[in-house]
Amino acid sequence: MDISYLLILQEFRNGIGSCLTGFMTKMSYIGEMNTVLIIAALIYWCVSKQFGNYLLMGWSGSRVVNGLLKVTACVYRPWIRDVRVVPDSEALATATGYSFPSGHSTNAGALYGGGAIRKELARALRIALALIAVLIAFSRNFLGVHTPQDVVVGLGSGVLVMWLTGRLLDWIRTKPEKDIMVMCAGIVISVAVMAFAAVKPYPVDYDASGKLLVDGAKMANDTYKGVGWCIGYLAGWVLERRYIKFSTDVSIMTRVTRLTIGLLSYYAVSQILVPVLKSAIPGPVGTVTYCFVQMFFVSFIFPWCLKKFNDFSIS
Repeated sequence: MDISYLLILQEFRNGIGSCLTGFMTKMSYIGEMNTVLIIAALIYWCVSKQFGNYLLMGWSGSRVVNGLLKVTACVYRPWIRDVRVVPDSEALATATGYSFPSGHSTNAGALYGGGAIRKELARALRIALALIAVLIAFSRNFLGVHTPQDVVVGLGSGVLVMWLTGRLLDWIRTKPEKDIMVMCAGIVISVAVMAFAAVKPYPVDYDASGKLLVDGAKMANDTYKGVGWCIGYLAGWVLERRYIKFSTDVSIMTRVTRLTIGLLSYYAVSQILVPVLKSAIPGPVGTVTYCFVQMFFVSFIFPWCLKKFNDFSIS
């Protein structure tokens, strides 16, 4: 039934629905991992540190959950299950890992759905964020890279993790000394997920010509990314809140400056340092390492630079 649904969408996409392909591709793009990370980072640096922490913690946690579910279920992509499914060629580039649950939908549930469930935001904004999350999830069906169950579970798990994150941060505000305990628990869980992904057996199936359909070891790469991001966030979160304590209560000009420098510096880390780490440290450890560096830069290194610059300006 799920394949039939995708084939109906595919026929529509290839016919009168072709005018929507560009729009759906853009919706899919704003649900990509790096796009979501950058948006959350900019909110954390420039808009609201508290809300940014909520987004970064929840999103990094949702990536670990998504990675665990992917390597546990080991569901093949729709076009592998049925050759009649022909995904949009541009969408294939971001269709990494196993199919269930959808990573883009998890990202959408975390960032946009996470905002939609926050009662302190304006009602119109919450509705808009919820609509964006649903459209991102649907775009993955429309483009032929995920089944309905992939996006429903992805979206739902992302929102659920954000709800739990909100409750956890409320608890931390009443017991601030428990942050190290939360960090340690999160790191232990992340490492356990990484170990599980590394040692578990994966399905080994071949096509008619004897070619391996899916390399399970490669499919686990998204899981390792989630582990690196989660550990990087938790380490930076504790260090920042205990020793840096930067503030987003600053002028508009300062916010714009932070946004500009933050984007440029993050781009430098991602485009220069990350490739070096990839080549120097291959395999799962390398993936965890460079994702840790990315997130640790967001959660601690750049805030440390902001605080130092602010202290220098005052003196």
